[in-house]
Amino acid sequence: MQDRSYRIRIINRMVFKILMLLLAACSIPVISGCRFVPTDTPEYKKSNASIISKYVRRVPKQWAENVPGVKTKLVTDDNVLALTLDACGSKTDSYDAKLINYLIKENVQATLFINARWIDKFPDIFDKLAVNPLFEIENHGLMHRPCSVNGKSIYGIKGTKNVGQVVDEVEKNALKIESLTGRKPKFYRSGTAYYDEVSAEIVNELGYEIAGFSVLGDAGASYSAKKVKEALLKSQSGDIIICHMNHPEKETAEGIIAAVPELKSRGFGFVKLQDYKLK
Repeated sequence: MQDRSYRIRIINRMVFKILMLLLAACSIPVISGCRFVPTDTPEYKKSNASIISKYVRRVPKQWAENVPGVKTKLVTDDNVLALTLDACGSKTDSYDAKLINYLIKENVQATLFINARWIDKFPDIFDKLAVNPLFEIENHGLMHRPCSVNGKSIYGIKGTKNVGQVVDEVEKNALKIESLTGRKPKFYRSGTAYYDEVSAEIVNELGYEIAGFSVLGDAGASYSAKKVKEALLKSQSGDIIICHMNHPEKETAEGIIAAVPELKSRGFGFVKLQDYKLK
């Protein structure tokens, strides 16, 4: 059944790409019922200007991983966990095939937050992940910037410097993902997962939910396998776990591989964010 679904997704995606090429050739920027809006169009610029005018005078007071608008848990009574994996796209980024292949082998669902730069570095891998029904592709930003309206920094990474950059950081990668997959992302997670409350409000107004986390799984792929396992084994029903799939030289894969069988033995299932409401 899964093989049939996989083939259907591939066919649908091929049809969508052909349609995009035909429309591009005809210079048609908007498809009715499909949010494919090139960012150099008057429509995009008008939308951007409208949001800038609304928020340009707002001064944020918070700067954190959890500000109003960031959701960190599933709304559920089910014994389930949401494993989320970030792919950030820096110069040192790679692809943790060992981790992804393990999830496929064990039929573990996951939500993949993918940055535009990572997509450009690994287009063929992205294509395969996007059509695999185990995985949900979500938005990790255009340049992996912290989400700020005034250029705040965290971990040595400078955030978006104004409202317009917030919009571009979120929307340009969402449109990129949609143009490649035919599906509009539902969730956004900023680079570093840091926000001010004004930028979080902007993301929500753009139509996206901000997916935070309740379990720090690998601390930016810096944890040892032992620490990753320990972190995951503290999970409770409805938790959102954050780990990374862009550093195979680290020990994230080993830690997840060690934790998953024990979590399953405790009765936990693994689900995608899109299938649940968040709180």
